[in-house]
Amino acid sequence: MRTLSYLFLTLLFFTSCNESKVIHEKQDMLISNITIIDVETGKLLENRNVIIDSGRIKGITIDKLNTNNFDTLIDGTAKYLMPGLAEMHAHIPPPTTSQERIEETLFLYLSNGVTTIRGMLGDPLHLDLRKQAHEGTLLSPRIYVSSPSLNGNSVKTKEEAVEKVTQYQKDGYDFLKIHPGIQRDVFDQAVETANKVGITFAGHVPVDVGVRHALESNYASIDHVDGFLEGLVPTSANVKADENGFFGYAFTPLADTTNIDELVALAKKHKVWIVPTQSLFERWFAPITADELLNQPEMKYMPKSTLEKWKTTKETSMQDESFSETQWQQFDEIRKQLIKKLQDNGHGILLGSDAPQLFNVPGFSIQHEVKGMQNAGLTSLEIIQSGTINPAKYFEALDEFGQVKEGLSADLIILEKNPLEDLKALQHINGVFVKGQWISKQAIEKKLIRIAENAAKN
Repeated sequence: MRTLSYLFLTLLFFTSCNESKVIHEKQDMLISNITIIDVETGKLLENRNVIIDSGRIKGITIDKLNTNNFDTLIDGTAKYLMPGLAEMHAHIPPPTTSQERIEETLFLYLSNGVTTIRGMLGDPLHLDLRKQAHEGTLLSPRIYVSSPSLNGNSVKTKEEAVEKVTQYQKDGYDFLKIHPGIQRDVFDQAVETANKVGITFAGHVPVDVGVRHALESNYASIDHVDGFLEGLVPTSANVKADENGFFGYAFTPLADTTNIDELVALAKKHKVWIVPTQSLFERWFAPITADELLNQPEMKYMPKSTLEKWKTTKETSMQDESFSETQWQQFDEIRKQLIKKLQDNGHGILLGSDAPQLFNVPGFSIQHEVKGMQNAGLTSLEIIQSGTINPAKYFEALDEFGQVKEGLSADLIILEKNPLEDLKALQHINGVFVKGQWISKQAIEKKLIRIAENAAKN
């Protein structure tokens, strides 16, 4: 009994010391009396005090704390705290872009609560940006970088596949980016080499590869739901695979939706995540005019020259004789069925909008993507998970980000409303933390005004 009493007192002593360390040592920041959204369960944790220090969540408690022990105080009363979002199909400007514009683009992501981006067309410059973001010398979301494009022009032979995959892994890219045009034998060599050197691959499904073989090859993610519509076409249709049009649009009348479950099961079996980029299909190749899109408020953050190119590209693509609103509606419905079933019975969905792409402004396009996923039937919690805990699982980084949890990086959003009740709350940001650095609503608005002014000059 005496031994048990000693152990109890010892445990109590060390527990008290730990609590004292958290509560009484000088800390960077305290968010008081806020409601935390548990993105794993959807539960609301009310009246919590969140301690942030050295860029990480140091503690979460319901106990009243001495506010004199903190350098910065944020009143979270009637507000909500959730993890920052991940844009899983982002683009970082190429090296021909000015440093100022690169930094502005990264801030546009942050301004909408995007604290992690997966850059989908890599460049050596982006490796340096990733390093700066990690070290905190660049105000930026956390960055993951793809290799330069592996496509039908860049890898024409098996030898080139071995050489480039091996080199990109040595260079330190986080994953390989697959683009259209790769022939199946070259693709298979790239996959074999990627598995050998230890690097994942993601992106498009080349026509010669096909979605079934792509899934069986264990993509880390297939983006745009690429190849799936083509995979619904019966072999008896005898189509020419390269006549599929815009992501299978030309084959829409031939698609047999009873084949969806088979493809979804393959995605689950091979643990392939899906990044829908649904907003791209509701804005680019869709029955909405360029002028309507140009009138949207966020367009003021893009350079005039970019907007002019977007308008020309949009109008040219819509002149395609095969386009009809009726067929597009059928195409859109099939895509939404795929997205819903891939959520319900597949491996999982990741939030990604493909920005900056036609009329998808970095950060702001996430709001359009959220709406597209709602239209596909996903719940508010599922959509929030697709941009928080799911990306953390994807990157095997659950111990780093994706939740409001003690020990994790302080990549957080404070919202003025509850997004579980209405996802439009994601547009009402009170402030953003990136690695513990607080960017208030006022600071965001001030910076956005400067970005708009610079965009108007270019």
